Amino acid sequence: MGKPIKKLKKILFIMGITGAVYGSFRYLLPLVIPFLFSWGLALLLRPSSRWLANRLRFRLRGREFGIPIGAIGVVQLLVLSLILLALVCVGGRRLCLEACLLASRIPGWIAQLDHWLTAVCHDMESFFCMRSNRLVYLMREMLRGLMESTRQAAMPFLMANSVVAVRLGVESVVFLVLVTVGTGMALQEMEQWKARCERSQFQREYALIARRLSLVFHAYLKTQGGIMLLTAVICTAGLWLLGNPYYILLGVGIGLLDALPVFGTGTVLIPWALVYLFGRRFVPAVVLLLLYVICYFLRQILEAKMMGSRVGLSPLETLIAMYVGLRLFGIPGFLLGSIGLLLIEDLVEACTESND
Repeated sequence: MGKPIKKLKKILFIMGITGAVYGSFRYLLPLVIPFLFSWGLALLLRPSSRWLANRLRFRLRGREFGIPIGAIGVVQLLVLSLILLALVCVGGRRLCLEACLLASRIPGWIAQLDHWLTAVCHDMESFFCMRSNRLVYLMREMLRGLMESTRQAAMPFLMANSVVAVRLGVESVVFLVLVTVGTGMALQEMEQWKARCERSQFQREYALIARRLSLVFHAYLKTQGGIMLLTAVICTAGLWLLGNPYYILLGVGIGLLDALPVFGTGTVLIPWALVYLFGRRFVPAVVLLLLYVICYFLRQILEAKMMGSRVGLSPLETLIAMYVGLRLFGIPGFLLGSIGLLLIEDLVEACTESND
């Protein structure tokens, strides 16, 4: 009887820890996300901030003064943000130039599409023995009706979502302010928090959670960076083979887009391939579809394999954790699934050892 009862206790124990991890991710994590970002940025800025704080000390009337490490960290964060903003502006200017060039070609593409649709309608009229231009007029009326209905539906949509956009803008500003101020405070009080955690009776659990979060975060960044680089190289090479004059810009842009789970390479490559198919340019269409297939399987295989090898999970476990996380938490679940599984395993192991 002892063994079944012990197994039942362990099952209940695992279920309890799983429920606690799920509840923490569902209800507690959204409340502390700005401060987790602040703590992570503080850890990244801590070495340089400490070095600057030691170098910027001075003596006045026999007393030693120095700039607080928190203030130094905030200044560093603002300088890095300005540099990043400048790079984004430079890249955005380049993208605007490319967008203007693209917009100048849209009327020509529309004329080609109109010519193609007219030819298709004339072929159908001849096949069904209909009057000339009857389908052409019908198609044009349908397109006019579609454009009018789209215009009428767009205005209420924009008005309804303008409030949401304003709210998101305000929340984003508040988030950035909290992260900036929180980074400075975290740098200033980091040693106190570490000492407090070391004195706590949950010191082992705190260390375990911090270690796992750091491990998964670094593994996620390295994995996404590697996949994004490979995707950009593959797309750049494919577009170069097609003779596209913007192969570097487009290849890098598609690689960056692939890092976003909502979009991916298919957002660009599939519509682009369809345009070539409608224009009866089959070779470029096939090349673009092959690029999409290669990038898709590259991400599906490498993401699970690279994440699993770095965090200690098998590729199948990583894939299952990512899928379950996606179903439970949406897009952030790609990362939360792996973190949750690792935390459950470690907490179960740690608590089982303490009970034994």
